[in-house]
Amino acid sequence: MSWFEALVLGVVQGLTEFLPVSSSAHLRIVGALAGWPDPGAAFTAIIQIGTELAVLVYFARDIARIVTAWVGSLLHRERRGDPDARMGWLIIVGSIPIVVLGLLLQKTIETTFRDLRIVATALIVFSLFLLVADRVGRKRRTLDELTVGHGVVFGLAQALALVPGVSRSGGTITAGLFLGYTREAAARYSFLLAVPAVLGSGAYQAYDALHGATAGTAVAWGPTALATVVSFGVGLAVIAWLLRYLQRGSFVPFVVYRVALGVVVLGLVAGGVLAASA
Repeated sequence: MSWFEALVLGVVQGLTEFLPVSSSAHLRIVGALAGWPDPGAAFTAIIQIGTELAVLVYFARDIARIVTAWVGSLLHRERRGDPDARMGWLIIVGSIPIVVLGLLLQKTIETTFRDLRIVATALIVFSLFLLVADRVGRKRRTLDELTVGHGVVFGLAQALALVPGVSRSGGTITAGLFLGYTREAAARYSFLLAVPAVLGSGAYQAYDALHGATAGTAVAWGPTALATVVSFGVGLAVIAWLLRYLQRGSFVPFVVYRVALGVVVLGLVAGGVLAASA
């Protein structure tokens, strides 16, 4: 991978990680359109660390408060009713599905799921779910009303993002809207829920690549580091913009964009312009 490729893909990752358009799909599609080799699941997982560091910075006070309250609830029974302690437990509960499925489906994620026909189809199909959820969701609940059951549903929705094209934020926000949460509440929980899953996945892939435990996980560390840093800076700006936008805007523009992109990619694959698999 060249430095220029890394720079472009870092910008793409930062722009698309938090929008409900699937960053992993965009990394796969942009690379294919540019005629570059598939950056691979390992590269994708590692540079996502940059965007999750952006979440840690943007929500630093919230995360520090949640972690402190959660640790306190372990040591003091009377603190277990604290809303921040509950949020800590709900993030853990919501992270379980993607951890389990990620480990079970690792080989499929790195190969079959990266087929451009699957990516494009997921972009289209799950954008329609998002559209319906945005239209029918009551948008009244706040994160103070989050329950264990809802946390599990959010977690299962996040696990769907193991398929590029579904979108981690898009899947969890869709679930939140169906459950009646406001757009901003669903997005905030989506960002917080992604932190342990993405950091864990990125660390695992980095360790795997460093130790050569799995064939095909080698990465170019210099360009990968550049892409990670770039994704952090761009992602930080996108978080701030998106949360402001969701106070008044809908998801319709994202749905239209996803459908159009999916249709174009399917057309290019069918016409032989793009190869479905790397």
